[in-house]
Amino acid sequence: MIPDTEISNRVPENGSDVESSHGLKESIKSKTRKRGIIYLSTIPPYMNVAKIREIFGQFGDIGRVYLQPNGKPGEVRKRIPNRFSEGWVEFQKKRIAKEVATKLNNTKIGTRKKSRYYDMIWNIKYIPRFKWIHLSERLAYEKAAERQRLRTEIAQAKREANYLQNNVEKSKKLKKKKPLSVE
Repeated sequence: MIPDTEISNRVPENGSDVESSHGLKESIKSKTRKRGIIYLSTIPPYMNVAKIREIFGQFGDIGRVYLQPNGKPGEVRKRIPNRFSEGWVEFQKKRIAKEVATKLNNTKIGTRKKSRYYDMIWNIKYIPRFKWIHLSERLAYEKAAERQRLRTEIAQAKREANYLQNNVEKSKKLKKKKPLSVE
């Protein structure tokens, strides 16, 4: 039988370092849970973040959810509210994300006949080795590209307006000079 003091000397409280019987120090890595991200290629009308959390929350803990708005910023939306083109859902555990993607891919969203999602099908893909930071970087890049495009459009419009204004002023000057030279 091993005394309690000997056991407490061999196994530290936090479980990070353990000495083997050979006297070598081994470090045990605390297993960090890898998060899994699934991609939703189509989001039905009237589906929002709360509804996505409700549906996917049945399978496991959900971290972050992002739904890409459909259309351009400032564009007037028609009668269909909460229209999103695509989305990403982060699960706390990678295994659960894989299971959800395989279970729900190509299945009907709505089960009841009167549900507004009855005729729609999930199109879900698990994205391996994809981190949320990749999505954040992509969105930041797209936002910067959109800003740059708007700046170039505004600069082009200003150049055109200045060009037209200069031509109008030149034509007025020419009209004033012409009557004087004829008389």
